[in-house]
This record gives sequence, structure tokens and C-alpha cells, in this order.
Amino acid sequence: MNMSTAQRVPTDLETDRSIRRREGRFTVSSANRLARVTGVLFVIATAAALAAAALLPDVTGTDSLTHVSDNPNRMAGAALFYLVAAFTSAGIAISLYPLLKQWNEGLALGSVVFRALEAAMYIVAVVSLLSLLALSRKFADAGTADQASLRALGDSLQSGRDVATLAGVIAFSIGAFMYYVVFFQSRLVPKWLSGWGIVGVALMMTACILALFSGDPVTGYTLLIVPIFLQELTLAVWLIAKGFDSAVVPWSVGFGSDVPADTGEAVVSPTFR
Repeated sequence: MNMSTAQRVPTDLETDRSIRRREGRFTVSSANRLARVTGVLFVIATAAALAAAALLPDVTGTDSLTHVSDNPNRMAGAALFYLVAAFTSAGIAISLYPLLKQWNEGLALGSVVFRALEAAMYIVAVVSLLSLLALSRKFADAGTADQASLRALGDSLQSGRDVATLAGVIAFSIGAFMYYVVFFQSRLVPKWLSGWGIVGVALMMTACILALFSGDPVTGYTLLIVPIFLQELTLAVWLIAKGFDSAVVPWSVGFGSDVPADTGEAVVSPTFR
């Protein structure tokens, strides 16, 4: 037989890895790598949102269009950072989905859907901001007679931005609640941390309800927002520094029978006690 045409037989290690990929199982190293990626996404999303808020000029009040026209670069920078925050927010749920679906596929998929919806609403809010920027240029060149109508249009754009932001925060609250419930059930992170997330999301949803009925921006309810803000920063640090701690997570970690002995690679699959 010609050795160049002989069919190669997969090794035991290659066969085992192929089975694990089909079954959606994770090794300890791959699960913790996913945790670090998710933690970094949390940091980027939070930093981008804070940078956008710091750059954004005052877009409320009767002189909002004047403030916007005087600070076009700050407006553009804020819009860019809001877009970064939008895409990374959706990326958090997307990165977690392959692992979370091992415990509850419905909640894992739901978190992706709602955090993607959150990103879409933030993009709508950014479009409103950029529209305000374009309108402010016309306002600067307009006569006194036209400025009143342009102010009214600017107020409408700002109201639309507030509504889109509120819808985005509501979507965030629902999506985050879903993956925090999976975290709590599966112990992928300590229960005190996932429980903190559930309480923080509940407070955030309370802020959304108050904003919905009061007509005030949801960002004005600082005391109700701070708990989930601090929790997400803590979770990000935990995921980057410790990953999914096998000491507290009910994973079955097998050697030998699950993996060839010469690899020393642990297989992670969810089990419930």
C-alpha cells in the first residue's frame, strides 16, 4: 500500500476532543478563558459608558442646542463611546451563552436576546444624539424666527433619546436578571455575587418603573443604579482574576477516564447536586 494514500486514524486524544466539542463541554482552561473575556467586556462596557457620560455636553434646557453646537467634538466622542458600550453590552451575553446554556438554555438565549435589544435601543439613542448635533449646526445659522421651531425639534429628539435609553435599560435589566439567575443556580460564581446581581437588577428595574411614570430620565435615579454598577465591576474583577472557581462550582472535573492520562486536561461539565 502507498503510505501517502493511507487513511490516518484519529488518536484517542483527538477523538475525545471531538466528542467534547459536539457535546458542548468545557475544559477548566477554556471555561476560565471565557470568564476572562467576559470580565474584560464588562470593564470595556462600563468604561465606555462612563467616558460617554463625561464627554456629553448639557443637552437639556433651553440652551441645549447652543451647548451642542459649541462642543461638536465632545458630542461625536460621546456618541462613539456609547456605541462601544452598546456592542460590548451585547457581547457579554453572547460570550456567556455557550457555557450558560449547559444549565438553562432558555434563560441563556433570553439573556442574549434582551441584551441585543438593549444594544439596539442604545444605537437609537446615539442616532438621536447625532441628529441633535446636525440640528445644532442649523440652529447656529438660523434666524430668531426659525430658532423656536428648531428648539422644539431638538426637545423632541432629546425626548426620543430618553425613551430609547429607558427601553435599553429595561432590556438590560431583564437580560441581566436571566444570566444572574443561571449564575445563582449553577454557582458559576459565588452565590453572594450572583445574589447581589439579582438585587441590583431589581433596583435598576425599580428605577425604570419610576422613570416611566414620572417622565424623568432613568439616569437620574443614582441611588438605585449604584448597586448594579458596583456589582458589575466586582464581577468583572472576579471573572478576570479567578474565573469560574471550581472549588465552589458543582462541575464534574474528571481525569483519566474522561481524558487521556498524558494530557492532564480536566473536562468540565455541569452536574447538579
